[in-house]
Amino acid sequence: MDLPVVDLAPFLQAAAGDAAAAPAEAEEALRALCATVSASLRDTGALLVKDPRCTAADNDRFLDVVERYFARSDDSKRLQERPHLHYQVGVTPEGVEVPRSLVDKEMQDTIKSMPEEFQPATPKGPDPKWRYMWRVGPRPSNTRFKELNAEPVIPDGLPEWKETMDSWGSKMISAIEVVAEMAAIGFGLSKDAFTSLMKEGPHLLAPTGSNLMRHGFEGTVFAGFHYDLNFLTIHGRSRFPGLNIWLSNGKKMEVKVPVGCLLIQSGKQLEWLTGGECLAGMHEVVVTKRTLEAIELAKEQNRSLWRISSTLFSHIASDATLKPLGHFAEAPNAHSYPPICAGEYVEQELSAINLKGKVAL
Repeated sequence: MDLPVVDLAPFLQAAAGDAAAAPAEAEEALRALCATVSASLRDTGALLVKDPRCTAADNDRFLDVVERYFARSDDSKRLQERPHLHYQVGVTPEGVEVPRSLVDKEMQDTIKSMPEEFQPATPKGPDPKWRYMWRVGPRPSNTRFKELNAEPVIPDGLPEWKETMDSWGSKMISAIEVVAEMAAIGFGLSKDAFTSLMKEGPHLLAPTGSNLMRHGFEGTVFAGFHYDLNFLTIHGRSRFPGLNIWLSNGKKMEVKVPVGCLLIQSGKQLEWLTGGECLAGMHEVVVTKRTLEAIELAKEQNRSLWRISSTLFSHIASDATLKPLGHFAEAPNAHSYPPICAGEYVEQELSAINLKGKVAL
């Protein structure tokens, strides 16, 4: 099964007031496009989009800068480490983040019940990946969750870092906002049902860096089986494959992101807001045969052997309340999603994966 590729251009044009087709036809076509977005997020937990504002050249520029950063020595990178801020800004070294599947008994039972060919790879411990958290967009002047809304950390010696991160991050947030509006319409909610809750959210551009020189062996698990705790996650194309996702029917699928496209995945906050009708997408990053082929090609071309994910986590604002919206309050499983402050929910999840001091779940 291939994920649908949705071109955001017609929606952007309509929003700008210059839809070319007759109004009735244009409206019907846009409704169908929105229905595709919501159906794909509900049925597969993922979606591919093309946004004319986010180009392959933008993505490559971002990857080039981040590759240079991760190529630095471990000690140099650790200068940007902020554990007291729950690693929500700056660098998270490899060996810190624990895959949810290692600590969640319910998830472990789910894995055991899967057919063998669809089971995820088994991680041997914390993820051997680095990550850099870069805040994107404005933050609230008053919030109960200061650690989730901290000032960014800028590494020395990369003068282009801030502008590159801000530029790519803001473009990907813009794409997410359009997808959020389209999904809301497709789900039968008001257009701003999601985006109004995202305002001043703790959005994070969060590229991972996986050292393929050190860990580039088939079967290495860079990111163990997990869901994302945020609202929607968006990825640009990586230079090395290895991302597997699970569809809502339980089937495992290797994702191939076409050049110029962006991958969207549903997170736990979207699951909450839809009363469990749109489940957070499960995924993992593993070194596969295709990864090994890409490693050999990179060696031939004398390119970096750091696998960079161009990932951004969009969030519901920390002080907003997560609860099923509109008709989703009547969903069969809505009772499993009681109202909770988004910041409290995030802190619980960060504790479970070893990014914050332990609290009771």
